[in-house]
Amino acid sequence: MARKAYISAVGHYVPDKVLTNFDLEKMVDTNDEWIRTRTGISERRILEPGRATSDMSAEAVKKLCENRGIDPMEIELIIVATVTPDMFFPSTGNLVQEKVGAKNAWSFDVAAACSGFLYALSVGTQYIESGKHDKVVVIGSDKMSSIVNYRDRNTCVLFGDAAGAVLLEPTEKEDDGILDSMLFSDGSGADYLLMKAGGSLNPASLETIANDWHFIYQDGKSVFKFAVTKMAEVAVDILEKNGFTGEDLKLFVPHQANLRIIDGAVKRLKIDYDKVMININKYGNTTAATIPLALSEAYEQGKLDTGDLVVFATFGGGFTWGSTLLRWSIPKPTK
Repeated sequence: MARKAYISAVGHYVPDKVLTNFDLEKMVDTNDEWIRTRTGISERRILEPGRATSDMSAEAVKKLCENRGIDPMEIELIIVATVTPDMFFPSTGNLVQEKVGAKNAWSFDVAAACSGFLYALSVGTQYIESGKHDKVVVIGSDKMSSIVNYRDRNTCVLFGDAAGAVLLEPTEKEDDGILDSMLFSDGSGADYLLMKAGGSLNPASLETIANDWHFIYQDGKSVFKFAVTKMAEVAVDILEKNGFTGEDLKLFVPHQANLRIIDGAVKRLKIDYDKVMININKYGNTTAATIPLALSEAYEQGKLDTGDLVVFATFGGGFTWGSTLLRWSIPKPTK
């Protein structure tokens, strides 16, 4: 019997500080109604100065270990998906490994913008399926407030900070765990969603700082047009490829970037909204954290039970996009 990977535990962390649309009205030329009607966002969480992506990640992993009842020393590999690492090096994964006391784990980071978690989940799945490891932690975590320009009303209303994590373990049940994934990238979209400076092309200088090149830049119309098509397409495709339809789905967990983009995917899947996990109104776009955060909340809220069919779908800068199909393996939490 082939060895497969399944999600055996989840955990997440969101900062305490809330930044509402009304707060943003005092900072930039925007208003609550405009933000809500165009994005679906009412508030987002902001991590305090002096704390970073690794701190949120560590909290999510601690919660995950508590939920699973394991010691961090049992973790063998930590993969962190992020575009806001604490620093270029060492990796955020290394910092998380130290902060949670996972002394037996090795670690690395994955950068694929908002698709980062699904990219990292696919990589972690391979380590389980190959028999190389038995406990792999996959984290999506971003402190987007650290690269958002709060003078730019087009981007500052969209993003927030959070972390989510899952634990992968092996199973030999044929129709269980991670069933399939579809991942894509298209580098021709690089100029539409990016941070222009800080890397080897444009190292930090007086010029890059003066030009605001260390903040996120987004061509909103181009990104929306791409995202609304690709996220819906890849969600439908992975179901069809595996002989399922939207009717078979128990839960759809989309990337939380814009409610209108989620609407497009829901219509293509032909499913009711009670099958969709949405929390963009509370957190905004937390980039690599959106899907594991939403998944962890869905589990806590009793929206998932053993045997449920689940689809993740995402898109991100790069361009990147993808989907994951899985059979849920954790019983509902006991109250």
